Amino acid sequence: MATKPVNVEDFRILAQRRLPKMIFDYLEGGAEDEIGMKHNREVFERYRLMPRRLVDVSKRNIGIDLFGRHQAAPFMIGPTGLNAALWPKGDILLARAAEKAGIPFVLSTASNASIEEVADVSKGNLWFQLYIVQRNLAEQMVRRAEAAGYSALVLTTDVGVNGNRERDLRNNFGLPLRYTPGLIYDGVTHPRWSLGFMLNGMPQFGNFVTADSSDVEMQAAVMHRQMDASFSWDDFNWLRKLWPRKLLVKGIMRPDDAKRCIDAGADGVILSNHGGRQLDAAVSPLDVLGESRARISAPILIDSGFRRGTDIVKALALGANAVLLGRAPLYGLAATGEAGVNHVLTLLKDEVDRTLAQVGCASASQLSPDYVLADGPMPTTASPSVRTFAKVSG
Repeated sequence: MATKPVNVEDFRILAQRRLPKMIFDYLEGGAEDEIGMKHNREVFERYRLMPRRLVDVSKRNIGIDLFGRHQAAPFMIGPTGLNAALWPKGDILLARAAEKAGIPFVLSTASNASIEEVADVSKGNLWFQLYIVQRNLAEQMVRRAEAAGYSALVLTTDVGVNGNRERDLRNNFGLPLRYTPGLIYDGVTHPRWSLGFMLNGMPQFGNFVTADSSDVEMQAAVMHRQMDASFSWDDFNWLRKLWPRKLLVKGIMRPDDAKRCIDAGADGVILSNHGGRQLDAAVSPLDVLGESRARISAPILIDSGFRRGTDIVKALALGANAVLLGRAPLYGLAATGEAGVNHVLTLLKDEVDRTLAQVGCASASQLSPDYVLADGPMPTTASPSVRTFAKVSG
């Protein structure tokens, strides 16, 4: 790339150049035919923004208040695993970048840095994402996150079984990495990545190294998404009693489930199809955002497919309180480390700010469905206010 990157896609290209194919496929890939992953991007094209004119937008505010805390932008870095395979100490670099940007960072159960390591290096707003692999181990992690000062717990619910990620199957991807002739060749042809890998060693799942359970067994279970598929609403009640701070449920894809989560004591929900990495035929979270907002008043967060500031503004206008970023900051991390994450977050802040000015809205917190027009057939799950506006404006 002859010039400096100017958007997330530019960082995606840089990441692909630096990473071996096996590692980039792990970052980039989705389930099966990757139709769901493509739909996550295409769904944004259904909506167009409707600018207001003669509005004073000389001063703009992209910050939001969420759960009683202010954050500098309406997005955060969502939970992702195996980030040390992209760049050494990847989780720590992401947490530091989030702190610098004034936004929350969500640490994954499948992180390479432990709950305590990240808390030691970041004084930002830290959340912890929980996979239920085994109940006693889950309780240990919840108590560790509480002791380390994490402000919110995110229960992920869409991994009862592992998604069929065929890129990983073809590449025979797993931990520890197997030194096949193909991987060795890939490493030789990507020397910058290989040098960092050799100097820092094989990534481990940091949250399991200090656990009382069998390290090898638990790390293998996380790698292959062998979660507790029996975890149900009754078990959610146990978790709600165990965790005293904000609790969100991630992986929700139905408005009725969103309401049930809030009725059961959750403080908010995260609409997510796991970035298209679990169920290939799933709808996009944006498809169910409008009706979910019509069902609940509690905070709704959303992820899967966000690459532009306009994507973020559309989601906020349709009813989301904030967006979780998955691959976008990881492209920056894989390309140039912490500097790349900082750059991606700055680009998205600038894009959100520019979009607010262009639609005639001085504050991200003031966005509403009136700023959005459905372009083409409207999803049946859209909120009544959006459907009515689309019909009247037709």
